[in-house]
Amino acid sequence: MATQIHLSKDAAAVAEDFTRYFLEQLAGKTHFTVALSGGSTPQLLFKLWATTYRDQINWSAVHFFWGDERCVAPDHADSNYGVTRALLLDHVPIPASQVHRIHGEADPAQEAVRYAQVIRAHTQQVDGHPAFDLVLLGMGDDGHTASIFPDRLELLQDEHLTAVATHPQSGQQRISITGPIINGAQRVAFLVTGAGKHEKVSAILGREAGYQAFPAAHIQPATGELHWFLDVAAWGKP
Repeated sequence: MATQIHLSKDAAAVAEDFTRYFLEQLAGKTHFTVALSGGSTPQLLFKLWATTYRDQINWSAVHFFWGDERCVAPDHADSNYGVTRALLLDHVPIPASQVHRIHGEADPAQEAVRYAQVIRAHTQQVDGHPAFDLVLLGMGDDGHTASIFPDRLELLQDEHLTAVATHPQSGQQRISITGPIINGAQRVAFLVTGAGKHEKVSAILGREAGYQAFPAAHIQPATGELHWFLDVAAWGKP
């Protein structure tokens, strides 16, 4: 399926537009698996879901996972789970058994193995492989997505569902889902906002010279949908 572009005026409108898409996909489902992303735009999304859409989302059907996590305790400021809990999970009636966090405080290598088992246990199988119903992604200024950085492009082809990655600047360890499980999802949605992302967005979507150096460029679901939810600043075109 061709890449679908959704253009909104600003980051808040991106969150609204994505929420409408999410509700359409969730409608009528009794088990819907979502891998969440960190970053500033998802934080707007989580606040929106906890307030305006709290009573419109069928929380009994949603299973939350994380696309990546920093190797820190859940109450650490860097924890993607911790941010999601504070902004969303503490405010909505989602069953605790349907929140599948990465244990960032655990041994990274062992946790990567454990979390892969969790994913297998709670996602549907498509052609013999686990498949999320929806993977939510952001994109860093360097073109990384999840915690697949430009210096670790091999994670895009890693045979394991999850892997330990290291941030190239800070040296912080992270646990990330890998390229094959992202590209095996039924739906993948990038939420990208801000003028600082325009150069990479333009290169990736326009397939400009050198675009393949950016991990986000390699996200192309084999049979599922690919959506880019952008604001006008990230899109950068009239």
